[in-house]
Amino acid sequence: MPDLHVVVGAGPVGRAAALQLAAEGHEVLLVSRSGTGPDLPGVRREAADAADADRLVELAAGAVALYNCVNPPSYTVWPQFWPPVAAAFLAAAERTGATLVIASCLYGYGPVDEPMVEGMPDAATTKKARIRALMWADALAAHEAGRIAAVEVRGSDYMGPWVAPANGHIARVTAAALAGRTVRVLGRPDRPHSFTDVRDMGRALAAVAQAPRTWGRVWHAPTNSPRTQAEAIADVCRAAGREPVTVKGFPRWVLGLGGAVVPALRELRETEYQFTRPYVLDSGAITRELGLEPTPWAEVCRATATGTDGLAVTAS
Repeated sequence: MPDLHVVVGAGPVGRAAALQLAAEGHEVLLVSRSGTGPDLPGVRREAADAADADRLVELAAGAVALYNCVNPPSYTVWPQFWPPVAAAFLAAAERTGATLVIASCLYGYGPVDEPMVEGMPDAATTKKARIRALMWADALAAHEAGRIAAVEVRGSDYMGPWVAPANGHIARVTAAALAGRTVRVLGRPDRPHSFTDVRDMGRALAAVAQAPRTWGRVWHAPTNSPRTQAEAIADVCRAAGREPVTVKGFPRWVLGLGGAVVPALRELRETEYQFTRPYVLDSGAITRELGLEPTPWAEVCRATATGTDGLAVTAS
């Protein structure tokens, strides 16, 4: 009988993880608040509130792994949204015995002046970064206490198929760039920055869930060498057969003035450092230890331009 994997969160990362697991022949349940969405081969859907521990326990009964791929609706709700959701996942993992597999970001490291590698301390001081760092600290403490098995995968800004403008900085400007218009990006367009394909997040989540030797630590999803935002946008244009466009950074006063009246812009000020200095993820560990390579950059750009997956998901 195939193993049951329960993926909570049906955004780009949850979808990628579900498709990868289904391609490997597992039984896959994809959970979202509505329980609806496009048909995915080999994937069942259910509705649930991710903060409802009893419902997660019900859905994860008999599962080998429970994946937190939840994406909050807005930066502005993180302080209220994440604590009950994180607590529900910890409770469900402990009560069902399913391995807790967490999809996360690089925020916890805070501003750094070197490539980010696993094992660096979570030293961030900003609000959203502390929330994500605490989520992993709590999961790791439960793991080390023997209450659960937990593992976390971190990725950088998302590119690839299914990434909506709200989910990625490159996706936010893709339509305008492909229409030949000048685009503006957060921070500086000439600083090296890592971009992670959502399919590589999905592959990494599926891989660590099934490798007990990887549990109890953070892993970085396979990620290509960094590009600047200007280079990434130019590459996406070329992948669609279009000429690159002019890329400019927003003047700093835009976030300052806009943040005074628009909560979402105010929240972006916390993460502005990611785009004003090099922001580079080193994913060498997962390549060396699990053999996972990033999706070729040309394909990442093609999928970003078209919004579709042109590669077959590969069984491991």
